[in-house]
Amino acid sequence: MAQGGGSIAGNNNNKAPLNPIQMNRTYVEDSNSSFFLQSGDHPGLILVPHQLTGSNYTIWSRSMVMALTAKNKLGFVDNTIPHPSPDDLLYGAWIRCNSMVTSWILNFVKHEIAASLMYMTSCREVWLDLHDRFHESNAPRIYQIKKTLSGLHQGSMDISAYYTSLRILWDELKDYQPVSDCHCGSMKEWVTYHNQEYVMQFLMGLNDSYAQICAQVLMIDPLPVISKVFSLVIQE
Repeated sequence: MAQGGGSIAGNNNNKAPLNPIQMNRTYVEDSNSSFFLQSGDHPGLILVPHQLTGSNYTIWSRSMVMALTAKNKLGFVDNTIPHPSPDDLLYGAWIRCNSMVTSWILNFVKHEIAASLMYMTSCREVWLDLHDRFHESNAPRIYQIKKTLSGLHQGSMDISAYYTSLRILWDELKDYQPVSDCHCGSMKEWVTYHNQEYVMQFLMGLNDSYAQICAQVLMIDPLPVISKVFSLVIQE
């Protein structure tokens, strides 16, 4: 029996290594590989809810990054998967994936914008062109967000729509702020201060009919987090 077991082990250890073509096929068919395309992947696949019109570039690009990350294809636009040479065994797989990602991007930009991108050869080139065209430098965008926030009031919106409008602007503004690695007490104070700013801004923009609940919230010490304040107001 021992001799038989040794013979089997010996046969396993002496298996011939995969040739380059077999290795390439294995890599492309591996579901964890960036070159792998699922059966449901096709050029008309819906990845994000809105088309790029120009002014919505920041939100659109973040949505696309999340979608491409989920599809394991972000490397084709951020250049972590560079264009291989024609003699590379992965060249055909790269061309196929590049064409697929390019189609996904072009499907989610306005027709007039897409027409100007049709002759670009890589999704990386398309991605950079859109960034150069529509990405705003930080200062003008931050100014625009803060100006919108300062004039935002509930008006005819219900509480949920008003709060959602604020959250979208707060989250975008936060994305422009530098990230600190500090986990000391001062960082906690900074977070508390920002929460206070959110609460004040939310309450100040509410209609006068919510004056009583606003007064009640402001009497709470320390102030609740903004999500809790929203819950209190919407219950009212």
